[in-house]
Amino acid sequence: MKQIVKTYLRELPIGAIGYIVGYDKIFKGYQGKLLTMGLTPGTQFIVVRQASKNWPIILEIRGTLIKLTQPEADALCIEEAE
Repeated sequence: MKQIVKTYLRELPIGAIGYIVGYDKIFKGYQGKLLTMGLTPGTQFIVVRQASKNWPIILEIRGTLIKLTQPEADALCIEEAE
C-alpha cells in the first residue's frame, strides 16, 4: 500500500508546475473560497512567487495570477508535475 505524503505549496520552488488534487479536511472552511477562485481538482498551476512573512503565495492559473494566504495555500492538496 502506497503511503500518501502531503505536499504543501510553500515547499515548491518558484517556477514549479503542479496540479490541485483536492482539499485538506482540516482546512475545510476554505474549500468554498478556493472553488470560487477556480482552484478545482485537476487544475494546473505555476508558482510565481513564494510566501514570505509579508507576502502571499502567487500562482498562475489559466493565464491569471491568483494570490493565496498561507492558510488558503495549506488547504490545497497538490501534486508537483514531473
